[in-house]
Amino acid sequence: MPELPEVEAWVRELSPLVVRAPIASARPGHIATLKSFDPPPSALEGRVFAGSERRGKNLLFPTDDGELVLRVHLMSAGRLRYVAPGKKGPAKPMFRVAFADGGELDLTEAGKKRRAGVWILTPEALDAELAHLGPDALDLDAASLGAILRAERRQLHSLLRDQRALAGIGRAHANEVLWEARLPPFRISAELSDEEVGRLATAIHDDLSRALELRLQDKGDAAVYRVHGHYGEPCPRCGETLLRVDFEEHTITYCAACQTGGRILKDRRLSRLLR
Repeated sequence: MPELPEVEAWVRELSPLVVRAPIASARPGHIATLKSFDPPPSALEGRVFAGSERRGKNLLFPTDDGELVLRVHLMSAGRLRYVAPGKKGPAKPMFRVAFADGGELDLTEAGKKRRAGVWILTPEALDAELAHLGPDALDLDAASLGAILRAERRQLHSLLRDQRALAGIGRAHANEVLWEARLPPFRISAELSDEEVGRLATAIHDDLSRALELRLQDKGDAAVYRVHGHYGEPCPRCGETLLRVDFEEHTITYCAACQTGGRILKDRRLSRLLR
């Protein structure tokens, strides 16, 4: 799933491109993609985008008259790209914004599941839709993070992925951040010392900043992720074999030597099968 660094890189790439010409048309290619109905897509026609923005993992395209915002959430398999005038875009995008100069903004989605979503909203409706989001993960300092961690007793990996607690981190960067901070994924948030909170805050900032720079250089997952997706390979820091815990929807990758004092975490899915 695209997370904060990848989405922020797209925002910076797309912002100067989508302002070049008025919108000629906006149409969904699949009935499940458009999540709002009023205003209709036709309300965008003739307007001009003011650029692109981000809130958490949401890409936002406000119109320059301040009346409407196109919101896009890519979920796990969505991709958004600008197709320059004269270039050939995808044959069947999930949503397409066509510009008067022949350019396009196309949403595509790999696989059969249709989870990516598009909304056309007023700014007030957008604020209501996204009111649940916590503070942006890139903006957190140790004091703010400490308040979030101690507000309730949560496992760290789960809390980092919760967009209501802090926005922008998903499964992959939760693995990366906790490895960077040398903290166990199942550690209880409220039990962290001040030193550990500071270490986690630094890890969040450093990991997301590093990943953003790599995404801006058009680097792929292989360059961005040091432990996520590298189960069975040597830990980049200590050389011990990276381990994992499998869940139905995600996998936690960790280094026992660096993060858990050598303790191997129980694989919840395997233990259920053995009952």
